[in-house]
Amino acid sequence: MINHKRIAVVMPAYNAEKTLEATVGELPDLVDIRILVDDHSRDNTAQLARNLGLLVFEHDRNYGYGRNQQTCYREALAAGADVVIMLHPDYQYTPLLITAMASMVAYDVYDVVLASRIIGGRALRGGMPIYKYIANRLLTAFENLFLRVKLSEYHTGYRAFSRKVLTELPLLENSDDFVFDNQMLAQCVHFGFRIGEVSCPTKYFEEASSINFRRSVKYGFEVVATTLQFALQRMGLLHLPRFSPNGRKLQADLQNSYYVSYTESA
Repeated sequence: MINHKRIAVVMPAYNAEKTLEATVGELPDLVDIRILVDDHSRDNTAQLARNLGLLVFEHDRNYGYGRNQQTCYREALAAGADVVIMLHPDYQYTPLLITAMASMVAYDVYDVVLASRIIGGRALRGGMPIYKYIANRLLTAFENLFLRVKLSEYHTGYRAFSRKVLTELPLLENSDDFVFDNQMLAQCVHFGFRIGEVSCPTKYFEEASSINFRRSVKYGFEVVATTLQFALQRMGLLHLPRFSPNGRKLQADLQNSYYVSYTESA
C-alpha cells in the first residue's frame, strides 16, 4: 500500500514457467494484490503461480494478449486495487521499479506511468534486436507526430495505471492481440490522462517471451492504423467506439463469463 492506495500487480502469462519464479521473487512487499492470468499455457505456469501464492485465473483457451490484459484489469479492480501495474512474467523487465511507478500514480503525479527501455540508452546493450530497436524508434516518432505528445516509446510491456483510467477507458473495444497496448495508450491520450515515464533496463534472453518477425511486422502495421484512426477521429472524420466515452468498459462484475471464460484458483 502507498498513500493509503491498494497496489496490484497483474501478470498476463503464456508459457512463463521458466521465468515466473524469478519475476515474483523481486516483487516488493508493498504489493497488496498479486494476480496472474494464464492464457491457456502449454506448460506448468498456472500451477507454479499457485505454488508461489498468486491469485490465478485461467482462460479455457488461448484468447490472446489483449484479452488476457482485459481479464487482468477486471480482476484487479474487483479485488479493490487503486493502482494496477502490468508486468510481464518473463523477467525481461525488473520488478524493482514497481515502487517508483506505483508511487507516481498513488500520489496523483500521473494517471499512467510507462517503464521506457529507450530513455537510458541501454536497449541495444540489453539485447534488443536491432530491427526491433529501429522499428521502435520509427513507430514512436510516427505516433508522437500524430498523437501530438512526446513519449520515448509506446511499446513497453511494463505499465502502471490508476483505477480511474481502467474504469473509464473503453478497453473492451480494443484488439485481443498485441496492438491492444498501443490502442490503450492512444485512448489515454485521447481522453486526456497524464502519462509519465521512468527509465527501465531490459534484458533479452532465450526464455524471455518475444514475438517473431512476422508478427512484429503485423503489429507495426496495426500501430500505424491505430495512429491514423486516432488522427482521423480528432479531425472528426471517424467516430470509433474505441474513442467514445460511451464505448464498452471493463466491468468489475465477474458475472461477465460470456466475454471470457476462466477459473479462479487460490
